[in-house]
Amino acid sequence: MRQNPARRAALVDAAIEVLAREGARGLTFRAVDIEAKVPNGTASNYFANRDDLLTQAGARVYERWQPDAAAFAEVAKGPRDRAHLTALMREMVGRLTDFPAGYLALIELRLEATRRPELRAVLTRRIQADLDANIGFHLEAGMPGDATTVVLLYMALNWLILERLTLPGIFPGPQVDDLIAAAVERILPPEAQ
Repeated sequence: MRQNPARRAALVDAAIEVLAREGARGLTFRAVDIEAKVPNGTASNYFANRDDLLTQAGARVYERWQPDAAAFAEVAKGPRDRAHLTALMREMVGRLTDFPAGYLALIELRLEATRRPELRAVLTRRIQADLDANIGFHLEAGMPGDATTVVLLYMALNWLILERLTLPGIFPGPQVDDLIAAAVERILPPEAQ
């Protein structure tokens, strides 16, 4: 298999776009080659099989979603209150929806994982690790609430993002900020304020 990291990243990014647009059934090496604008057969030289490509696409979505070091530094110096937590949740929703293909591709991967046990195992580990990292970060940063607060916000905001990307007319832009604030307000226990 080929080892050009930039080419591999471009192919995986192309796979994310294909997944988001065509769904898992439309993800073929040929479709990735076309999306990446590379010669036919290129993707098959970089990935052992389609499962390898699916797995790497899932990992790449998370790489692209990672906030930069400056964003983490900002969190560390911010206050530990409801308003700051609301601002963090708004930033997170914005970061995820700014890469809609990534979110939609991940939904496709989750659906595909219901039929592919190996992919399910990989996604379960990756998403659990991400959730655990978010819980750990929240607690270590001294943000209000506990692990359950993080899990409830995770569940509520993920569905809000899904609605926003798939049926944007249900919750128009300005309403999203209000819903995020309401989610934090209602999920965060009063004693944690």
